[in-house]
Amino acid sequence: MKIKFSGAAREVTGSKHLITFNGKKILLDCGMFQGRREESDEKNKNFLFDPKEIDSVILSHAHIDHSGCLPLLLKQGFMGPIYSTHATRDLCNHMLLDSAFIQEREVEWLKKKKKYKDNPPEPLYTLDDAEQVLHLFHAVNYEQSFVVEDGVVATFYDAGHILGSALVHLMFYDKDTKKRLNLAFTGDLGRKGLPILRDPQMIPETDVLLMETTYGNRLHAALQTVDEDLATVVNGVAERGGKLVIPSFAMERAQEVVYHLNLLQKNNRIPNIPVFVDSPLAGNVTEVFRNHPECYDKETYKEFLDQGDNPFGFGKLHYTRNVEESKALNDKAGPMIIISASGMCEHGRILHHLKNTIEDPRNAVLIVGYQAANTLGRKLVNGEKQVNIFGDPYKVKASVYVMDAFSAHADRSDLLDYVGKVKGLKKIFLVHGEDDALESFSGALKENGFDDVNIPSLGDEVEIELL
Repeated sequence: MKIKFSGAAREVTGSKHLITFNGKKILLDCGMFQGRREESDEKNKNFLFDPKEIDSVILSHAHIDHSGCLPLLLKQGFMGPIYSTHATRDLCNHMLLDSAFIQEREVEWLKKKKKYKDNPPEPLYTLDDAEQVLHLFHAVNYEQSFVVEDGVVATFYDAGHILGSALVHLMFYDKDTKKRLNLAFTGDLGRKGLPILRDPQMIPETDVLLMETTYGNRLHAALQTVDEDLATVVNGVAERGGKLVIPSFAMERAQEVVYHLNLLQKNNRIPNIPVFVDSPLAGNVTEVFRNHPECYDKETYKEFLDQGDNPFGFGKLHYTRNVEESKALNDKAGPMIIISASGMCEHGRILHHLKNTIEDPRNAVLIVGYQAANTLGRKLVNGEKQVNIFGDPYKVKASVYVMDAFSAHADRSDLLDYVGKVKGLKKIFLVHGEDDALESFSGALKENGFDDVNIPSLGDEVEIELL
């Protein structure tokens, strides 16, 4: 068996890991690289394999950095099955179409403004490509084993990261030699105790583990402080009569923020000010959440569903649907809260809201998710005093707050705790992390008794013998 690390190797986005076994090629995830536009386009367009040779795809979850290049895979010749959980399939129905729509609109804008040097840009894929790839999805329940290829059996376990997220457990069996190997891929591992979703499940005995390390060198703030910290930020902005802009991934993070704002308003800990979720995608994703209560934890049932309440709709919460409603927010006086995508401030309506609020000291920006290197979100986190939005410079006069307690990623402690409980583990490959996180977590693993820890680079290929 061979593994080729074709994305998210010594970087955080663009998850792609190619497994070759008995002449069959299985791709774990097909994510989009996110960062500087030119570098991102180059990496996303050029797969490190021939899409026509891929026999099947196993998708860990619906985040764009794990699923976003699936339409391009199809566009370049892939026609095999894509295996995912039911919730992941339903989320991708919205996520991939939204990704294609954004690309088409951005290309139109760039051509209109002539924001390019030589060749006019083109979208990676179109709405038609996104619609076509959705027909290739095969949904499978958690803990239900399924045959991927001859001699390869897979099972999904709840990763507790986002709705439908899965740890992928694979059993490889060679009929001739009678040898076998268990390999698992964490996708993105979630945290214990997060609202809404269940905690990550333990996988069965595993020989080889492909493990994410996004926060391999960091500890998150305690979950118990979330409500207090969020209330402090909201109350401060409300007192100034300003706008609180929250860049948020339309999936999971937007729903979590709404969940906490709901609780704070119910308990009279923040004023009853308008909250706008300015993302059609977030509205669509919220509908998917409502349709998959089987993924909820007991606390969500107890707090809301058993009482007949809607955890994603309350008081002055509004979901905007069209461009006119979004633009109208620019002219509305504060105080108000605007939650908008994208979470890394690279695309979508959040750019318009930042453009219109970032130079006013009454306003604030609240960062609640991971910000990849070279994104606008990372620049705000780093405290840069001037940033470019739509190619024009803007002075950062609004307050910028960071709350990583919202993170749906396991931190260093969570990762160490999880890997320490995996039985039979012999070899670990660390992926989906920046160099500092990878090196730090590798050292921590070795200190905890794991000797065979590897950090592959992009394009590396390793061969693993069955046992």
